[in-house]
Amino acid sequence: MQNYTLSIVIPAFNEAATIHKILDKIIDVTLLNQGAKELIIVDDFSTDGTEAVIKEYIATHPTERIFFYRHDFNKGKGAALRTGIQHATGDFTIIQDADLEYDPREYNILLAPIIEGNADCVFGSRFMGGNPHRILFFWHTIGNKFLTFLSNMFTNLNLTDMETCYKLFNTKILQSLELKENRFGFEPEVTAKISRVPAIRIYEVGISYYGRTYQEGKKINWKDGFRAIYCILKYNLFSK
Repeated sequence: MQNYTLSIVIPAFNEAATIHKILDKIIDVTLLNQGAKELIIVDDFSTDGTEAVIKEYIATHPTERIFFYRHDFNKGKGAALRTGIQHATGDFTIIQDADLEYDPREYNILLAPIIEGNADCVFGSRFMGGNPHRILFFWHTIGNKFLTFLSNMFTNLNLTDMETCYKLFNTKILQSLELKENRFGFEPEVTAKISRVPAIRIYEVGISYYGRTYQEGKKINWKDGFRAIYCILKYNLFSK
């Protein structure tokens, strides 16, 4: 496919220290077949100066397509993603966290199955392939694999990493989903709903993972794990 645009939705909450680094990485990426990039940053009412850092970055990169939105109060990652998805105009949309846990240089790994005409949605798995993975948090890994297993039971998919940030979608299909979750329940909700799209073609590819510790800014915790279980049951059984 030629002449396509990739919308990159970036939710940000108190990421003043790293947001410029991830934006640099995104801008440096050359997409397959010379695809264009559209960056959509949603600041979820940060209190650490993230807004000022982003606005300065936009001012110093006038040739880049960067669009900035800010919530009037803290709504959660899922709400920030919904705002970004709503404003996406590209042919495809990928989710990019504002930290440095995922590497934008791997966009092309996810794009390949779509550009080749084989996929409508591609998940980037941290648990397959030979790419680098930082060694952290045994119980987080067990929790992620359990949530993926539980989700697969209801969606009848054979994903290895439902909770991954890197999910790449056909934008029109993604925008057709009625998403509701405000926090980290976005992942099981969007997986449940994308799995029910008629004739949807979902692929999974291996990616690297440069995880953060809580001291370095990681935000998800055990409460979000219980919310994920609730969302898996809700969006697969009770709220289709």
